[in-house]
Amino acid sequence: MKIFLNDSCNFLAKITLRRVWNFAKVLASFYLSKWTRRPIQWGMPVTVSIEPTTACNLRCPECPSGLRAFSRQTGNLKEDFFRRMTDELHRDLFYLIFYFQGEPYINPKFLEMVKYAHDRRIFTITSTNGHFLNDENARRTVESGLDRLIISVDGTTQATYEQYRIGGNLEQVLQGARNVIRWKRLLKSRRPHVVFQFLVVKPNEHQIPDVFRLAREIGVDEVKLKTAQVYDYQHGNPLIPTQDRYARYRRATDGTWQVKNSLAYQCWKLWHSCVITWDGQVVPCCFDKDAKYRLGDLKNHPFKSIWQAPEYDKFRNAILKGRDQIDICRNCTEGCSVWA
Repeated sequence: MKIFLNDSCNFLAKITLRRVWNFAKVLASFYLSKWTRRPIQWGMPVTVSIEPTTACNLRCPECPSGLRAFSRQTGNLKEDFFRRMTDELHRDLFYLIFYFQGEPYINPKFLEMVKYAHDRRIFTITSTNGHFLNDENARRTVESGLDRLIISVDGTTQATYEQYRIGGNLEQVLQGARNVIRWKRLLKSRRPHVVFQFLVVKPNEHQIPDVFRLAREIGVDEVKLKTAQVYDYQHGNPLIPTQDRYARYRRATDGTWQVKNSLAYQCWKLWHSCVITWDGQVVPCCFDKDAKYRLGDLKNHPFKSIWQAPEYDKFRNAILKGRDQIDICRNCTEGCSVWA
């Protein structure tokens, strides 16, 4: 309980009246949009995901970065470009998520960018496969002020882990977590809140109790179980768990598979958040992994003009008319409610 209280207090300490007022405007405009069936946007994003890099050291089977399957260019986010974006957005942001595609620690300036956001009192989060948390990077991570560190641990034995995290070394990941925990203690820091994220797939679902035990042994703050999105699900997929509670899909009466949740005619994410790729493209959400729906280019326009432009309203309007008509939404089980 104390661990979660520390994380919550750390977040609350960054709240300002301006951020609360912005959230209220975003929330009100979202509900008005639902009721009137037309896009209304009064505020700025509450949270933004920024892509440090598209590069990755692993070959995970359901990841465009791992599969090297991008149709867009690959590269690293530049520090000066990041600073300019942050200077424009930071007064309204609650969260800044340093993740979209790729492994953030591959960007050599990643932790400098975290520090820059931390100095502007933004709650910062990243997600990593954990292979770059050597002793030096672990120390620098704690010193950067990163608030939440999500480490993907998708198996508790090497044989299971490498079935999804192809090319990965579980012991290296676990040692990286130990390094961070040790430096938190040495530097007397409550940050970052360390999370083991367990992507539940059929090969590892039997190890769910083990990942909680492993987290306790290492001193990790939290374990989160995550359901897996798979692209080829209509005729079944060997990654779909047998336990229904951990599966996004279920078998229909005709033998095919379908997404369990129905698609509502709204999406909170289109009102409160967005994704910015390493090269400055603004896209609607994390399901647009190939940046197909590019709503603006921050290299050429300020963010506010993109966020409130007709092109963005056109996409929000399409969401209100029917998410089933948008390809990136059809495999989505998130974003339907305010608290998703």
